[in-house]
Amino acid sequence: EGDRVSEQPAAMLGRGFRRAAGLALGSGALLGAHTRLDDRRVPSSWPVRSAAACEAAASELPTFRRDDVAKHAGGDAGVWVMLGSRVFDITHFIENHPGGMDKIMMAAGKSLEPFWALYRQHVERAGEDGSIEAKAHVEQLLQEYQIGWLHPDDVKEAAACARAADDPYANQPARHPALKVLSEIPCSAELPASLMMDSWLTPAPLWYVRHHHPVPDLDADSFRLRVHGLGVQDREYSLAQLQALAQKAEVAVTVQCGGNRRGEYNDVRKTSGNEWGTGAISNARFGGVRLSDVLRDAGVSQPAEAVRAGVQHVHFEGSDGCRVSVPAKKALDEAGDVLLAWEMNGEPLPRDHGYPLRVLVPGHVGVRQVKWLTEVQLAEEDAPGMWNRGLAYKVFGPSVTSVTEEEIAATPTMQEMPVQSMIAEPRPNAKLDAGCPVDVRGVAWSGGGRGIVRVDVSADGGASWHKATLAEGSEQPPGRAWAWTFWEAEVPVAEAEGATTIICKATDAAHNSQPESVAGIWNLRGLNNNSWHRVPVVAIGDGDDDEAASEPQAAAAPAPPARSNSRYGGAFESSEPPAPTSEPRYGGAFHK
Repeated sequence: EGDRVSEQPAAMLGRGFRRAAGLALGSGALLGAHTRLDDRRVPSSWPVRSAAACEAAASELPTFRRDDVAKHAGGDAGVWVMLGSRVFDITHFIENHPGGMDKIMMAAGKSLEPFWALYRQHVERAGEDGSIEAKAHVEQLLQEYQIGWLHPDDVKEAAACARAADDPYANQPARHPALKVLSEIPCSAELPASLMMDSWLTPAPLWYVRHHHPVPDLDADSFRLRVHGLGVQDREYSLAQLQALAQKAEVAVTVQCGGNRRGEYNDVRKTSGNEWGTGAISNARFGGVRLSDVLRDAGVSQPAEAVRAGVQHVHFEGSDGCRVSVPAKKALDEAGDVLLAWEMNGEPLPRDHGYPLRVLVPGHVGVRQVKWLTEVQLAEEDAPGMWNRGLAYKVFGPSVTSVTEEEIAATPTMQEMPVQSMIAEPRPNAKLDAGCPVDVRGVAWSGGGRGIVRVDVSADGGASWHKATLAEGSEQPPGRAWAWTFWEAEVPVAEAEGATTIICKATDAAHNSQPESVAGIWNLRGLNNNSWHRVPVVAIGDGDDDEAASEPQAAAAPAPPARSNSRYGGAFESSEPPAPTSEPRYGGAFHK
């Protein structure tokens, strides 16, 4: 889940980091603590120049023609780019461009406009005339790299080119209106908490969405997957070949974005990226072929053979350019249940979720579950780029507000996720009867296949705790509990009237438990928030009820339908009774 750009102050990054003035924070950049003055290093204690100072300095800069800029497309000449009427020297920025060097080098010696029409996480708004207005923090970063102005005649030509570019977001999938949208382009949208427990398997239209680029529109017939690397034959597979390769496997898998619950961190100190609530998580039953079966067909009969060939990582790349890797031990082990999936809840994958093929790496962070999969590579080293080696998925301590390149390189990237639980009901600020029991319901999950063994719930701010009843998902096999567990508890609300807090915390099969404080796990990127989940509510007494009863009452609403026990339930429930079936709900013993 690489997330959206930071709006942190320039002082976040420490001394010695001028070359990383824009770090890989999802699709954006943190601002460097060193400015550029005649290519000399400025101490990080110096203040960042104000907008007025930057404008004053820029007014004295020289004018360049488009041909001059084109000569600086890499190598000893450096890298220049244009945006509107301005010219920038980004030579010292490209190594740490959040989207990787390859992408930014496509714009070397050219205008940024056509590329930013594609990568809109940089853009506040785009005009019909092709003009681009960068987001404030991106604009501040650009000011430090401006070296001149583009000749007025060439400005008109660049704008004409931008207007001619096709809009890559014009053909995006329609999305369910119930999704809580955080970002339209590229799309980031949450599963609403109020619908989270309508079905143990999240219906595809409500599955959370996290994209970094436009959604590809791929043709299943012409689709090909390349498998290559150490100890394996270089082969290509069509979708039909993959489907015929082995018996279809089905695995129930929960996927969670690394930034889920990031919004709670921002109450402590600002982080970077989408301000996710609790809905960047969903659960589905995926169907496809095991990666181990594909690799066996390509020449790896046993994982030990790949290890002897030097394989330590397996890379996955999607057609959108997202490239990640996971440890070979996870990818090669049949018990790891890594799946190349073409099916979701019994239907073909929707475009938003990877059609025609995606990889599922159960128990690992969402970004490892590459959509629109086109390549699998067995390698000695982990995948290059921001998703593995950059800052995007690296977690530092709560006091770390500046990092160096060396610190980033020495910090492992996220793979398996920690134990997590969240309250779905009651909703925040609900009015509850003081001293009376309340039904609390939610979900719990842990990475690495570690099942949930206990959830504790408090309705008096943590003064007393009550053990929840574990429901659907609680009987998954040990070590392969890839899907979430529903839980529920009846707990007494605090006797005293007024504001109080309902809290939940889970413990997994390894007896890992959620930390109490969000402040204690705060980190620069806002990742892995698995602190106790708190929901504020209000305890009210009889007097409040009497007062409410004396007011004019609206017509009674129709009673809600009884909660469904089917796998889709709620608004997705059929009026017809389900046909008898002997098929277990989760696919065999949760796996097929």
